[in-house]
Amino acid sequence: MAQSSNAFAGPWAKLQTPLTPWITDVISSLGHTQMTPVQASTIPLFMNHKDVVVEAVTGSGKTLAFVIPTIEKLIRRERPLRKNEIGILVISPTRELAEQIHSVYSLFLDSQSGDEDDPKRLRPAQLLVSGTASTPAQDVSSFLEIGADIVVGTPGRVEEFLLGKGRDAVSIKELEVLVLDEADRLLDLGFTAVLTRILSHLPKQRRTGLFSATMTDALSELIRVGLRNPVRVVVKVEAKRGIKRKADDVAEERRIPASLQNYHVRCRAIEKMVQLQRIIQLEQKENQSAKFIVYFATCACVDYFYRIFSSLQPDVAFFSLHGHLPPAKRSLALSQFRSHASTHLSPSVLLCTDVAARGLDLPTVDVVIQFDPPVDPKQFSHRCGRTARAGRSGQAWTLLCGREEEYVDFLSVRKIPLRERPYLGVDGKPSPSMDDRPEDPGAAALEQQIRDLVKQDRDLHDRGVKAFVSFVRAYSKHEASYIFRLKDLDLVGVARSFGLLRLPKMPELKERPEGHSTWLDVDIDWDTYAYADKTREKARLQELEEKRANAVQDEKAKATRQKERKRQKVKNVAWSDKVAKKETKEKRKEKKAMARKAARAAASAQQTVDADDQDREDDDPDDWEELAEEERAAKKVRKNKLDQKDFDTQFLDL
Repeated sequence: MAQSSNAFAGPWAKLQTPLTPWITDVISSLGHTQMTPVQASTIPLFMNHKDVVVEAVTGSGKTLAFVIPTIEKLIRRERPLRKNEIGILVISPTRELAEQIHSVYSLFLDSQSGDEDDPKRLRPAQLLVSGTASTPAQDVSSFLEIGADIVVGTPGRVEEFLLGKGRDAVSIKELEVLVLDEADRLLDLGFTAVLTRILSHLPKQRRTGLFSATMTDALSELIRVGLRNPVRVVVKVEAKRGIKRKADDVAEERRIPASLQNYHVRCRAIEKMVQLQRIIQLEQKENQSAKFIVYFATCACVDYFYRIFSSLQPDVAFFSLHGHLPPAKRSLALSQFRSHASTHLSPSVLLCTDVAARGLDLPTVDVVIQFDPPVDPKQFSHRCGRTARAGRSGQAWTLLCGREEEYVDFLSVRKIPLRERPYLGVDGKPSPSMDDRPEDPGAAALEQQIRDLVKQDRDLHDRGVKAFVSFVRAYSKHEASYIFRLKDLDLVGVARSFGLLRLPKMPELKERPEGHSTWLDVDIDWDTYAYADKTREKARLQELEEKRANAVQDEKAKATRQKERKRQKVKNVAWSDKVAKKETKEKRKEKKAMARKAARAAASAQQTVDADDQDREDDDPDDWEELAEEERAAKKVRKNKLDQKDFDTQFLDL
């Protein structure tokens, strides 16, 4: 069945089957004077033994839609449950939601009328969630000692309770109702196999209810396996809008509460942080005690900006909630936010991931800000639904950069309308469109403030880099990847908005397309940049000294290895190569010796020639003439043209 109606569907007395008086008293004490459409549709079906599949917008009252009829079914039992039997089983995807459902059951059960020794009085509900509070064995032991008609838990712990430690101790033969809250999220988180095992273990003669704000194809398979001829309840929200060319108003279907004002703001990547700050300031002026939830893409981003904003805005109470926190800290953060939001007049801001997107009833939240649109588009309506709950008014803002504006049309197709709000300038005044103005100087000023804060503690720098890297990875895996394209995002602008001191070494930052912001590394001595925590700083200095010592040792080891390689190279030469090399060397030595000998002989001959030349230079020219005449006479003697006696007389002075 499908139902379309106003925010309320009549008084509780309108139900065909009257409620138990003390249950009506609890409902009145909670301020619920009238039923919501989902309650008016679902409670009678459950009371008439029908399986139901309920799809309704977040904040429409789904929890009471199954809490009230399940308690009524236990009250109307002919025989009270035995100590080891359970009558109602509720499974939720997260421990926070399980704790919230358990608290609602406890509120009703603690208000029972009648004698405490009455055997028909319902026993307290038992909570089964992972954490340090108890072990599976302790859960079973506590159940057997005290007993519980109603069990609420997360899938893994319920499986252990029914099929593990408590398989032979816990009886499910009298189980009246199984409720799967946020059923689509149960499947998204990978609990399909666990749910299948639990369903196969439960009795067939039971009632089953599936509740969620969104339905997926995977749920259809679960419905076929776990439900018998279920009645589908779809509660839609319709808002009137005027359409041109038509005199009558036409109803526009919405998947968000009608009392929710849903906005989006266009800005540059570098301007997102200052725009977030101004939205908080604007809402704070209009409502001094405004309560905010700000959603980020990753746990690391929540952790980093929680520390940044807590220091930059000490007049605002900030709280941090994400999946990497231990269960005890998550519960504490949520309870502290609830407490501060309800008891203090000053603003309170919960920074979180999608761990706080579903099912949590935070009725005092005035504004939801999606700093990063969710990677899973189905989470968008769940995030917005943390405000404007149960007919209250609320506002939701989404910050979009560049091409991300196409996300508005994407959500419109999914029946989630967004109206554009102008960019908030100084003092929250509307500013011209992003295309018609220069970069906001306030963004650069905030960037410098964050950097000055980061410079005081190296731990903040480490957290900032981790947050930036995790954001880039999450963005690259966005399901609407044709809109959220990493190459179109100004990553340098994002890094500047994070207040990073230097860009991390990432392949995504190697090529920077045109239009990206300019980047300049901060001038800082990284060797002396210290941690505020003295223990960590001591460890860092020790590690730095070890690195330096290791570097020196590495250089020495490198030189030693080079020498050893040369020695091994010589040592490993073949014997024949050694002989040939030796012979070549000997021949080269002989050639050099012969060359030296020839050079010495040439030098000696040159000296003799020089000496003869010197002697000739010292002789008389007449002597040379006389020798020449004697030579001519000797030739005549040999030719018998001159007598020997005449030659001797003339030249030998005989």
